[in-house]
Amino acid sequence: MNVAKTYQIATIPGDGIGVEITNAAAKVLQTLASNAKHFDFDFSNFDWSSKTYLERGYYIPPGGLDELKAFDAIFFGAVGWPDVPDHISLWGLMLPLRNALCQYVNVRPTRILPGTSSPLSACKSGDLDWVIIRENSEGEYAGHGGETHTHFGNAVATDTSIYTQAGIERVMHFAFETARSRPRKKLTMVTKSNAQRHGMVLWDRIFHQVRKSYMDVDADTMLVDAMTVRMVLKPKSLDTIVATNLHGDILSDLAAALSGSIGTAPSSNLDPTRNNPSMFEPIHGSAPDIAGKGIANPIGAFWSAAELVSWIGEKDASAKLMKAIENITSQGVKTADLGGTDSTVKVTDALCAEIKRLYEE
Repeated sequence: MNVAKTYQIATIPGDGIGVEITNAAAKVLQTLASNAKHFDFDFSNFDWSSKTYLERGYYIPPGGLDELKAFDAIFFGAVGWPDVPDHISLWGLMLPLRNALCQYVNVRPTRILPGTSSPLSACKSGDLDWVIIRENSEGEYAGHGGETHTHFGNAVATDTSIYTQAGIERVMHFAFETARSRPRKKLTMVTKSNAQRHGMVLWDRIFHQVRKSYMDVDADTMLVDAMTVRMVLKPKSLDTIVATNLHGDILSDLAAALSGSIGTAPSSNLDPTRNNPSMFEPIHGSAPDIAGKGIANPIGAFWSAAELVSWIGEKDASAKLMKAIENITSQGVKTADLGGTDSTVKVTDALCAEIKRLYEE
């Protein structure tokens, strides 16, 4: 008799709607597993929220990062709450997770889902289908810098971007491999090397060096300001995009908006070496203004869950989950941000029913 494989999944719901969409994603993943039958999930919840931070003075308890290393993957909801400054919550939870677990690649797929629309009037489903590869461990988010003269009315603050040859090379190889795996085999690299003449020029140089090993990939480069224009005016000219930490962060939010809603956008924080668990999360944030109202869009969480399922090796189940997501959006099951009237629970229940239907076909 075949014994179902059990994947150990750590869940970190975090704050605001992060709790709601994490619960929804766990329900969907359990439904997927129960219908696939050959694997299962065992969830362990970690309450590393801003509420617990205010109570004890830290997000991640001693030994917490080592504890996470025993899991097959991590599902993350969102972090951020009005009572805690954003730089405290980000550096207290999200960035330590990415750094300690060597999650040096952030992958953000973007496309217009069936039944949804882009704010670009001429852009329809199929016209916008991108994957943004964001360097996830250094650059502008390296944490180097400081502040002096604070008490003398002449404060001086610095943030130093860190770029290393090793860090750039590994994300470039990942980006080229991703582009090579996609039908169009096209990669666009984004920097701002006309103004930032050291780190960005190093990015350019290493891009062209790595490119020599991927001559089957159609590659070009863009300055980040020009890239925003191209994304809006010529979306069909793009496919796979690689960018620095900050540029990738900003461009992927623009990409999500152009695809219809930031509520549908997924992301993966990957350790491509697989020596550490990778982490999957929607990019919409904790949204305190709608937290607890039951109207949060769970599609980004479900798509992130599909990326998780694919990463752990269950690619057929991942494809089934994505098909179910596309089926319910095409049927008009949508939250308010997509022009619908459905609640988080209703979208979740509809997806679970669609998963079951697909497996019964």
